[in-house]
Amino acid sequence: MGFKGKHTSFVFTDFLHQCGGYAVIDGGFATELEGHGADLNDPLWSAKCLLVSPHLVRRVHLDYLNAGASIIITGSYQATIQGFEAQGLSEEEGENLIRRSVELAREARDIYYDRCTIDSSDFIRDGRYWRRPILIAASVGSYGAYLADGSEYSGDYGDTVTVETLKDFHRRRVKILVDAGADIIAFETIPNKLEAQVFSYSIYVRLHYSSLDEEGIDIPAWLSFSCRDESKVASGDSILECASIAESCKQVVAVGVNCTAPRFIHGLVSSITKVTSKPVLAYPNSGETYDPETKTWKKICGVVHEDFVSYIGKWREAGASLFGGCCRTTPDTVRGIAKALSGKASEDDDK
Repeated sequence: MGFKGKHTSFVFTDFLHQCGGYAVIDGGFATELEGHGADLNDPLWSAKCLLVSPHLVRRVHLDYLNAGASIIITGSYQATIQGFEAQGLSEEEGENLIRRSVELAREARDIYYDRCTIDSSDFIRDGRYWRRPILIAASVGSYGAYLADGSEYSGDYGDTVTVETLKDFHRRRVKILVDAGADIIAFETIPNKLEAQVFSYSIYVRLHYSSLDEEGIDIPAWLSFSCRDESKVASGDSILECASIAESCKQVVAVGVNCTAPRFIHGLVSSITKVTSKPVLAYPNSGETYDPETKTWKKICGVVHEDFVSYIGKWREAGASLFGGCCRTTPDTVRGIAKALSGKASEDDDK
């Protein structure tokens, strides 16, 4: 699935059409790594596995592909040159690890396709040959993720962090991910309007690649916000204002919410659709809250763990078309989402 030579929004719309109108994003990456025995109590968090256990990264991607995901997100959320250098690696080593995150996802996609047979549901649909399209989304976490102090859930970076600070921080990493062959850039867990503006206007103006202009290549992206309630992102900025920023940037092909409690998703999706015609993403966390001091997830007092697979229909009716999970969700969650969407797609086909 490539975007070369075509307008990004057209190709992304075509991708959704091939998926039946609704696409499945994968689930919690670090959660699944820990499920396979990885110790992520480290400033690099999930990016640590790019260095010490890349085989687990590939395996987690395969877990989600086997569960029915059509979009797998790379293990680069907390992979930054600055973060790797702080752990004693050279700039070149950090760049290679960021590049490797895309390569591992592409390898997993190749392995998955190689293992499929002509009898697989991935290859036969309605009696015709069909192969499920799979996109590699290169994850770009917020500046707060690099700080590893929980500020991606507050949006408070202090007074010294400016637009230029964020531009300089993100630019090189995004270029590496694009050059590595990602299909789309996933700017994730954005906690404030400032960083959304940086992503949309500063870094993502074709990344200053003159060669891209000459070849007519558009590199697509999505913006996904972490939110505190049904109307505000983590910093307190309005979700309407943040989604409007995404709407105004042609290279942003989808906008939505991730790592947010499921109980807020319906209201957030409903708000986003008021200011954008782009496809809307919804991949919330399990409903637990993150404690940056203990670096653990805790259930909210009095709230039972939410099985949000049962909410997929409501989120779809509110206007979402891409669904998955974030922290504390698993391949079982994604399998349930894929099953729920498959049943809904069948109902739509019968109408």
